[in-house]
Amino acid sequence: MNIRQQQEEWERQHLSPFASLSCDSQGRDRPEPQCDIRPVYQRDRDRILHSKSFRRMKHKTQVFLAPMGDHYRTRLTHTLEVAQIARTISRALRLNEDLTEAIALGHDLGHTPFGHAGESILDQVCPEGFKHYEQSVRVVEVLENDGKGLNLTKEVRDGILRHGTSMMPSTPEGRVVRLSDKIAYINHDIDDAIRGRIITDEDIPLRFRKVLGDTKKDRLNCLIHDVIFSSLDQEDIAMSAEIEKAMFGLRSYMFKSVYTNPVAKDQEAKAQNLLRVLYEHFMHHEDQLPAEYRNLIEQEECSRARAVCDYIAGMTDQYAIAMYEELYVPKAWKVF
Repeated sequence: MNIRQQQEEWERQHLSPFASLSCDSQGRDRPEPQCDIRPVYQRDRDRILHSKSFRRMKHKTQVFLAPMGDHYRTRLTHTLEVAQIARTISRALRLNEDLTEAIALGHDLGHTPFGHAGESILDQVCPEGFKHYEQSVRVVEVLENDGKGLNLTKEVRDGILRHGTSMMPSTPEGRVVRLSDKIAYINHDIDDAIRGRIITDEDIPLRFRKVLGDTKKDRLNCLIHDVIFSSLDQEDIAMSAEIEKAMFGLRSYMFKSVYTNPVAKDQEAKAQNLLRVLYEHFMHHEDQLPAEYRNLIEQEECSRARAVCDYIAGMTDQYAIAMYEELYVPKAWKVF
């Protein structure tokens, strides 16, 4: 029995009867030899962690576009906070932590530059539409690894696809990530909004603070405990009615007070116009797309619009700005 088989046997003996066992995975689209050390979900986690799209998230907006400060969240730090919360819950419920972490680390790989503002404009201009969760799956299935994708298991791709939709993930680990994503962004966005002096602790409605707590630490502690104790020995992942109502109420407050606040969003129109211009440019100049995206079109794997969206969605904030400047901002004339 090799190390992987020992790990699989440990899962059978110690994980919850509701957990997703590595040895029971529905597998990959392209069969490949098993690793002698790592079970399938651990391999998926490692592939995502080492991917280029994962590294690019460190330079993609979470909520605050181009903030002047080192402590505001980026898409990468959001992802890490989701993974930490999801692992805490999964460990307490004796679910598969490797599957949980793989889904968490991969759930936002398809996000555009400039956060949801970028997603919104690509959804408007692309005839096929654009959703970041669908793009995240496209990244791991097609775009990574020089067009070969990462060949992840079906359970990981299911969790990535369904993390932000009305559809429920098919595994309890995916449902843990779905809730952990909301827990993470609501609380760290409050933290960033207070840091940016958009709101104060006292601005948060008292009815939510009474239920969830007055500080980020208290709120996280309350929400995570509630998910765990509402889901223990249960097939589904759930929250108590009171806590869930308070969490979604706090989320609604954030949409009104922060996510649409002109102080936080005063640069969004510029960012959206920038991406619209880039989209139109590459739709008319397919020859200027990098070779990997031209190949997708030439091999009839996707439309030109989809390939252009693939390219733009993969950009970091800085790269998109630099590309716009390269194409449209005049440079000083030099005499040599």
